Amino acid sequence: MAQAQPGEATARPAKQNGTEKAREGSPGRQDREPPTPRILGGKKSPLSTPRWAKRVTTTKTPTPTDQNKVLSTSAGPKGSVPSPRSSREGKSTAAIQKVSPTHRVGSKTPTAKPRVKPKDPTPKEEARLQSPTSQRPLELKAANFKSEPRWDFEDKYSLEVGGLQTTCPDSVKVKAFLSPWLQHLFIANLTLFLDSGCFTPSEWARLEHFSPPFGFMELNYSLVQKVVAHFPPVPQQQLLLASHPAGEAQCVSCAVVGNGGILNNSGVGSEIDSHDYVFRLSGALIKGYEHDVGTRTSFYGFTAFSLVQSLYLLGRLGFQHVPLGKDVRYLHFLEGTRDYEWLEALLLNQTVKGNNFHWFRHRPQEAFREALHLDQYLLLHPDLLRYMKNRFLRSKTLNTTRWRIYRPTTGALLLLTALQLCDRVSAYGFITQGHERFSDHYYDKSWKRLVFYLNHDFNLEKALWKKLHDEGIIRLYQRPEPPK
Repeated sequence: MAQAQPGEATARPAKQNGTEKAREGSPGRQDREPPTPRILGGKKSPLSTPRWAKRVTTTKTPTPTDQNKVLSTSAGPKGSVPSPRSSREGKSTAAIQKVSPTHRVGSKTPTAKPRVKPKDPTPKEEARLQSPTSQRPLELKAANFKSEPRWDFEDKYSLEVGGLQTTCPDSVKVKAFLSPWLQHLFIANLTLFLDSGCFTPSEWARLEHFSPPFGFMELNYSLVQKVVAHFPPVPQQQLLLASHPAGEAQCVSCAVVGNGGILNNSGVGSEIDSHDYVFRLSGALIKGYEHDVGTRTSFYGFTAFSLVQSLYLLGRLGFQHVPLGKDVRYLHFLEGTRDYEWLEALLLNQTVKGNNFHWFRHRPQEAFREALHLDQYLLLHPDLLRYMKNRFLRSKTLNTTRWRIYRPTTGALLLLTALQLCDRVSAYGFITQGHERFSDHYYDKSWKRLVFYLNHDFNLEKALWKKLHDEGIIRLYQRPEPPK
């Protein structure tokens, strides 16, 4: 099920299905082929700044035949950042003036005196410079908002221009375009990955308006910049289409395997392995469960917390490292500061600094058995996660004071990522109707009830998977009620 993995932090428990339970953790639960692969390990890697490339944004959903069209190149008037929508007044507050990265701040000095070259504004200063109005802009801190702020550019996302298009006649993208419900929600050419080519001061200023994992609000610019600098631009966002010969008509099939107890004694292991690619997440135990969950892994999705917790809690059951292999790619969903600190330690081959993982005194590279190639490691773009939240999993929690703790489960993020990459998607081990009959995880040694937590919306996810299944967009593995 797309449910609480052992490696997902939770904030406060919700009393649902007669179950209430507390768990510690901070808010939020938890192909490219560059010319020369970079191998991490041993020596420290210098943290340097790459060249930056610009991306564009849009709100209109492109069809499979017009994905290359740029529909909108800005979130508002050029040189301005819209302010959040006022829920009381029903209109936008005063706009916040933006200054270009090359703009010099300061007044002119007399010509008789030497001119002092002032420093360029930082991205944070750039985003907050104010137009000459009497109203001060809102400071971009989560504590200053009683519910999730809604900006004029909330539903605008970075797009890939000139990307590959599927030739599969029954692809998810084709079905989405033909679906009266999904055609207004699905965007086929989103920028999926965060890399050095799309990290610019202007993008930082835009994404700083959204709290992690949907943006950069309250993150440390220097830390994020020096970490992302190590990830070269992804040549093609559609990694799986890029791996097939041009002009070859082929439908890419993917199995996304959650960790739900519905898989226990399911016997679908061979069926899972028959797909072209297999996605797994968090505590993906395989040894001893091959008959139910298969053996292959193509993509492994995780957050820093979900991976560390899985190693800590499931090590005694056999989960002592991530799935390994030269063809395995790693999908890192960035929840916040602790993920960037974890990445910095991974790049430097050190233990994690700070207090986020004070109880885990291991080097992150140990989880990869010291042989991680950087071209296998992909960071998911905040725009992709915000798109998932806004268009598919917008919980009512976002309208409350607890808005900051909400995010979709790691399983939900992985399954919706597969919809962007694959033509045919099958989902196994996700929450379905009648989930009460099954234990929390397929590897549980004793039966455990699925606990619903406030930082996720399990009922919303359950309804989404069913609707996608009923519409023929995905194939959801379900087990009917046994005859009474």
